Amino acid sequence: MSPSWWPARTGAIGVADADPGIFAGMASVPEVGVVDAADLDSRLRAADTPFVVRGLVKNWPLVEAGRRSGREARAYLLDHHRGLAFTVSVGTPGSDGRLFYDNAMAMNFQTLRATLPDIFQRIDAIEGKAGAPPVYLASIDMHQFFAGLYEANHVDLGDRTCLASIWIGTRTRISAHNDLPHNLACVAVGRRRFTLFPRDQFRNLYLGPIDNTPAGRAVSMVDFHAPDFDRHPRFAEALAHAQVAELEAGDALYIPAMWWHHVEGLAEFNVLVNYWWRETPRWLGSPQDALNHALLAIRDLPADQKAHWRDMFDHYVFENTDDVAAHIPEEGRSVLAPLTPDSAGRIRAFLLRSLSQ
Repeated sequence: MSPSWWPARTGAIGVADADPGIFAGMASVPEVGVVDAADLDSRLRAADTPFVVRGLVKNWPLVEAGRRSGREARAYLLDHHRGLAFTVSVGTPGSDGRLFYDNAMAMNFQTLRATLPDIFQRIDAIEGKAGAPPVYLASIDMHQFFAGLYEANHVDLGDRTCLASIWIGTRTRISAHNDLPHNLACVAVGRRRFTLFPRDQFRNLYLGPIDNTPAGRAVSMVDFHAPDFDRHPRFAEALAHAQVAELEAGDALYIPAMWWHHVEGLAEFNVLVNYWWRETPRWLGSPQDALNHALLAIRDLPADQKAHWRDMFDHYVFENTDDVAAHIPEEGRSVLAPLTPDSAGRIRAFLLRSLSQ
């Protein structure tokens, strides 16, 4: 008998590689060659658009295990796991691998806790079966959940302070979204298709709620396998700016901060390792928090007051010219001076006090 967290049956519809459809006419993400870690470092520092590096991690032991089979890759991961419980998303049978909303705007998947051996045992049981539910372990901290896995399978990214995460799952489709940090995504097992859009295409992607999200970031409401251009007509404009990359095990993709990306796991079993880093200090606040607060404090004001606050934001934040605080003695400029960890901490403490009242 299946455990309570596992769907009891599978449907008749399997997840196959999508018909080329919208992907056929897209521009490909440019590919570059990389000689060594210093070369990769300089390319990352110079790039403001995505690029692919074929074979960057082809010699990883995890990649080599995955080339033999999905079961070999799972065995390799089990040899390194620390025995902790994992958060796993399990979708509905016959959902075409899409982890998304249902018709009531609730999630169409369950989020559960299970051990890695149990999760992999279930994946073993459904591998190759039509209509199998998607199973997805997202953004798992490699250092926290695995011993020695990072050390044996990692990219030298120089002096960057990176969050190294591993993503493990069956065939899945993750709606277009963006992330605040820069991202180097390395396919370790299986195959993945990334569809990317520049930052300014957010209006044409028809984003969903920013608070009720599948994984913390607003996602496109467009089904990339069956786009409804009557409902989402501006999506055609987004496609005109799209780039696509199909990656094999060993390949890597650089995604600059805030670029939108739709991600598909195309094989029966897929593993991705990615590195996130920011070029701004960790003590700076999150722009998303500022947007959320602006929705609370500004969006529903009368039009004349909104116009005033737009001017204030331009003055203090977006333009921020030297004359903003030139009339104030330098020692008295407080948070109007360039931020430091101390002054950032004062702003954070002030906001916490204000919001708690």
